[in-house]
Amino acid sequence: MTEPDAVTICECFARDGLQHETVFVPTATKIALLERFADAGFTRIEATSYSHPARVPAFADASEVLAGVTRRPGVAFKATCPNPRAVGRALADLDAGHGAEELSFLVSATESHTERNLRTTREGQWERVAEMARLAAGRFRIIGVVSVAFGCPFEGAVDPGRVAEDVARFVDLGADAVTLGDTTGVATPGAVADLFGRLERSHPGLPLIAHFHNTRGTGIANAVAALDAGCRHFDSAFGGVGGHPAAIGYGAGLTGNVCTEDLVGLFDAMGVRTGLDLDGLAAASAACEEALGRPLHSMVARAGFARRTVPA
Repeated sequence: MTEPDAVTICECFARDGLQHETVFVPTATKIALLERFADAGFTRIEATSYSHPARVPAFADASEVLAGVTRRPGVAFKATCPNPRAVGRALADLDAGHGAEELSFLVSATESHTERNLRTTREGQWERVAEMARLAAGRFRIIGVVSVAFGCPFEGAVDPGRVAEDVARFVDLGADAVTLGDTTGVATPGAVADLFGRLERSHPGLPLIAHFHNTRGTGIANAVAALDAGCRHFDSAFGGVGGHPAAIGYGAGLTGNVCTEDLVGLFDAMGVRTGLDLDGLAAASAACEEALGRPLHSMVARAGFARRTVPA
């Protein structure tokens, strides 16, 4: 890279991260963390989920969290919606003056994961997503999400053609961006390069978002492969927390996301601009560990950022 590339990183600690936790994090703590994330320079922040409170108790306070965060120009908060009822809640919050700017709509690339995670069939979920897109009616930025895009814990390998079809369906429904999720960390750099390259050719100009989990230690390598394939949008979570909801028992080992600290540290060392303040990131990282009451899994949180020296 002769000139530094710029990427956008969406911080996912408050949603994808916390859904894996078994102890409820207080609403005030969540709001304080979201403020720290915005202070550090994140322009996209995954704030919460409108999942049913009985199914995912971590987000029973979704509306309160969105009502409590400070709105800043150029900063978009995102909420996940698994079904039309969730979109109805998002619309009610928007009408009340504290809605999310973005909504994530989820599909899974396999029938088995769809049944386990969303309690329906793939076609049933697509029918839901179509209704959700109709309800949203241009009032939000819509992010399509394809889970288990690189492999399924129940069915194994996933046909890249099926993922490409899912991306095309999201495009047809008016999605503003599409996320490819490596839900249990089985992707390889070669598979990532092939799929992102294929989709970049099929949908030029469509923002594709790389969402990798570090279950098998390959998350950072896969992120670099996506970068090399033209991807400029990434999801990550402080401390590498996250995974499937705590009540859903699949996946083994550390199922969490790529660590934000480590991803930003590598991109910064490579000369890839993230727009993020490293001191603010370090402070937010420490706050996340304090919120969960334990050391998390970031290498950079222990060793510090390898700050580049810019020639005079």
